[in-house]
Amino acid sequence: MQNDAMMERSKAGQAAQTLRVKPRWHMTVLHIVYYLILVVFLVFYMLPFWGALVSSFKSNTEAISTSPIALPQQFSMEGYSGAMDLLAVSLLNSLVVTIFGAAGSVFLGSICAYALGKWRFRLNNLFFIALVAATYLPFQAILIPLLNNITNYGLYDNIWGIVLAHSIFGMPMCTTMMRGYYAEVPDALIRQAMIDGNGMWQIYRKIVVPNTKLATITTFVFQCTSIWNEMLFALVLANQGEGAQAPLATIVLNSFVGSTGVEINQLMAGSMILALPMLLIYIFMGKYLISGQMSGAVTAS
Repeated sequence: MQNDAMMERSKAGQAAQTLRVKPRWHMTVLHIVYYLILVVFLVFYMLPFWGALVSSFKSNTEAISTSPIALPQQFSMEGYSGAMDLLAVSLLNSLVVTIFGAAGSVFLGSICAYALGKWRFRLNNLFFIALVAATYLPFQAILIPLLNNITNYGLYDNIWGIVLAHSIFGMPMCTTMMRGYYAEVPDALIRQAMIDGNGMWQIYRKIVVPNTKLATITTFVFQCTSIWNEMLFALVLANQGEGAQAPLATIVLNSFVGSTGVEINQLMAGSMILALPMLLIYIFMGKYLISGQMSGAVTAS
């Protein structure tokens, strides 16, 4: 019987080794195919960016006469100087709207996430479902009442009216993103804080916020990206003609497309200037975003 058992183990080992061994050439071909597909998609994705980047360093004559993806024969910064002259005021407005709009929506979303995640009440789930549904509400459906309210408040063609709109309508998404993080704060910490005499707002300020910094940073970065690239509220809530008080950079740059007074290299340089702030945020905050996404995936699971 011992010999039979040894033979069975030997056969099982040989079978397992046979299953583990795969033709090396087969894996090599698959890897080559995978990398080729990735390279093709990367080239198609990066080609417009490359064309805008190299064209921004060309003179207007060279940008018109040469291929958009060809390297400049002589580097020139005249496109960037011209673009800054065109976008200086609107860039400042966009920075103000992005920073304060993202901060406002994250603040409101964190309060709602805290209340819905750690303080249970009768309509808790109903409120959360309503907020989740609000994240899928198209902004076009509320533009007319939004415009009427902003005008009645005296905030039309005012950057603070746009900030208010982004703060309010960004709140449901921020709540949805942050509630999962807040729910993971140990209830034992909350109970201990209540025993020590802390109220609802003290617990939020002293315990919940310090223990969810990663969620706050991740949500803030995503909101900054969304607001910086958004054009609908800026088009509807601000005057686009002469004498506009709240021009945003995305709208101003788009209005120059096809204009006879703006050169191609200036347009390309303007697009690079608009891309730079969000690019820097993702470069310097990338580790927080990756950690936040991984933590969110673990929480969701």
